Amino acid sequence: MVGVVATAKYRNLREAAEPTIYLAHSQAGEPAWSVSYVLQVDGPPMALLPVLAAAVAEVDPRIAFRALPVEEWVNRSLARERLLALLSGFFGGLALLLALVGLYGLMAYNVARRRNEIGIRLALGAARGRVVGMIVGEVGRLVAAGLVLGLAAALAGGQLVRTFLYGLTPADPGTLAAATGLVLLVSLVAGGVPAWRASRMDPAEALREE
Repeated sequence: MVGVVATAKYRNLREAAEPTIYLAHSQAGEPAWSVSYVLQVDGPPMALLPVLAAAVAEVDPRIAFRALPVEEWVNRSLARERLLALLSGFFGGLALLLALVGLYGLMAYNVARRRNEIGIRLALGAARGRVVGMIVGEVGRLVAAGLVLGLAAALAGGQLVRTFLYGLTPADPGTLAAATGLVLLVSLVAGGVPAWRASRMDPAEALREE
């Protein structure tokens, strides 16, 4: 026996780490149809490919072999997770864009509908910053309700894709915090533009429209 490894992952990164025993080739009992070797080299590993081919040919020209860097094996093992991450990122970005456009349209319509009210407030001396705060506050209430529902859905849905996650948990605090911050930033932009426009309107012009 050569050694005992407690945390080896032999085939892919998704499998559970189990105790593994490495035996010498002479102790295998029956000939193996394939043999794998791991080489640690200095410099680009694929540069040694001609040397490896020549060494194998010296042993037996009929032997077929292939050589891949460890990074390539890892990338192949994570191909499913990376595809899922790419698709999730694309549809998540699309959903965020639709939310941005929808929230902006809703607040722009709300500002246009309350144009006379805002004009009266400004004519009576309301500070423009107060008008901005009023409209942004409405956005904040909508976004807060959406975040509560969204986080609950994310925690529940995360359990369904647990097997596709590598190095993360369905309730990863950093990921949820980053997503929440991004939604807040987008919501601030979507609601801030109509709020800024409302605060810059001419009260006399708004009142004449009545």
